[in-house]
Amino acid sequence: MTFSERLKMLRCEKIPTITQKDLANALGITQRKVSFMETGTTEPSLGDIVALCKYFNVSADYLLGLPKNMNYPE
Repeated sequence: MTFSERLKMLRCEKIPTITQKDLANALGITQRKVSFMETGTTEPSLGDIVALCKYFNVSADYLLGLPKNMNYPE
């Protein structure tokens, strides 16, 4: 699942469901930016990722679709 798909899923599954405008207002960004992030037209900034993680109470790894177990070279 891509970032854009995961973002839209989180927004639509929130209870009660929130609109792009509601999310934009909560994050202090425009509805257009939320729309562009959900369609993959634009990538989120680091600040956007942090704000989205806090708003939805998820990790950046989850939001970005990273696997739970990543083996990093030492």
